Amino acid sequence: MVKYANEKGIPYLAVNGGHGAITTVGRMKNGIEIWMNQLNSVQISEDGKTAKIGGGTLTKTVTDTLWPAKKQTGHHGLVSDQFVSMNIVLADGTMQTIDEASSPDLWWAMRGAGHNFGIVTSVTSKIYDIEHPDWAYQSFTFTGDKVEDLYRAINDYQLKNGTQPVDVVNYGFFFNSPDIDPTAPLIAFYILQEGVTAVDPIYTTPFADLGPIAMDANGGKYTDLAAWTGNSNESPPCQKVGLVNTRFPIDLKIYNTKAMRKVYDLFASTTQEIPALNGSLFLYEGYSLQGVQAIPSESTAYPYRDDTLLLAPLIIYPPGGPELEKTAATLGEDLRQILHEGSGQSELHTYVNYAFGDESTRNMYGYEQWRQDRLLSLKNKYDPERKFSFYAPIA
Repeated sequence: MVKYANEKGIPYLAVNGGHGAITTVGRMKNGIEIWMNQLNSVQISEDGKTAKIGGGTLTKTVTDTLWPAKKQTGHHGLVSDQFVSMNIVLADGTMQTIDEASSPDLWWAMRGAGHNFGIVTSVTSKIYDIEHPDWAYQSFTFTGDKVEDLYRAINDYQLKNGTQPVDVVNYGFFFNSPDIDPTAPLIAFYILQEGVTAVDPIYTTPFADLGPIAMDANGGKYTDLAAWTGNSNESPPCQKVGLVNTRFPIDLKIYNTKAMRKVYDLFASTTQEIPALNGSLFLYEGYSLQGVQAIPSESTAYPYRDDTLLLAPLIIYPPGGPELEKTAATLGEDLRQILHEGSGQSELHTYVNYAFGDESTRNMYGYEQWRQDRLLSLKNKYDPERKFSFYAPIA
């Protein structure tokens, strides 16, 4: 397909799960979408140390295949840090099998900026024995008057100056629920813990003491996490119902409680005043990072291993014309700018898989000049005609 498109001068874009809503993909006009869904397979090696995963395979298929074999991919850091080799179609239409030994420069680029260099048809990844099959969660629902207390508590009892426990994840979002509070958003907060049937009270008590309006708890397996957190195939965010879903990500190291108050107030006022935006969310995610930070930053193209939080306004609305699009984008940008100013950092770090589309290459791929120079040099070598430049392009 790539060779054919090149011969005919037709642009092309590989499409998988459709997770990315970045505006830069709109630059492709009269092109070919290369759907990857037929490359949907997971093959576990005989020694059980690796799995060959097709380039069109979604996360649930990977989990559902590995779990019965008592294997997993998570818990050990970034997905890309587990790669052993990959098969990739380059911009000239040739297919190569690459690894760190055979193609060190391209291997470096593919782990953090790979969509700029080719289409991965399969990847061989390390897999691991499941050590702790049990998981549990405790959820809390707070009203807006608890903003400062909640994020101060997350700083103190979860982030712990960058030493979040390896077995704990926290996650949450602002959301509107008119049946509960017709005038202001609520705040959902989850604590998830590995290896237990109930989350340890040492993690939950500080948040229960804040006075949530609702709490819930359950125990199960890793395979239950998606449903617990509202991210399963059956959950509303995963339904294709014709809505626009745009994110405005920012990586942080700690919550500024004053900035979080400003963010909440702006999110509340705008989503209340504009009904079309009422289904929007404000996501905040905090993962343990020991595995991520054990890998030297310079060893891959992924730039921001030292950041500890991922926040992202998720502005959701039905298509409604240019004016609504502009209003939605302004809200997302303003929320992110409040967080950036509150961080006290000059650099704006953004997670490329959530990017809106107006971020700079430094925002997405790192501020170090050597990173930018290396990526551009490799782009010129492997894709001089910029065939792979529709999703978060480096050039």
